Amino acid sequence: MRTTFTLDPDVAAELDRIRRAEGLGISEAVNRLIRRGLAAPSPRRVFTLRSAPIGLRVDVTDIGAVLDLLDGA
Repeated sequence: MRTTFTLDPDVAAELDRIRRAEGLGISEAVNRLIRRGLAAPSPRRVFTLRSAPIGLRVDVTDIGAVLDLLDGA
């Protein structure tokens, strides 16, 4: 497949550096770098649980009473 695209100057410079270092043609270098990027694991986002006081006080020593309270009994 042939296509035309514009590289940012920093990307073009890095591509040229890698192409020269590895002795690759431009198409081969672009394909190799794209494959590397696609194979790289995506960074995991850190999950942070947020909580806020809601003003309720529940005595959890009697689980039956807590369940009744949650059920609306």
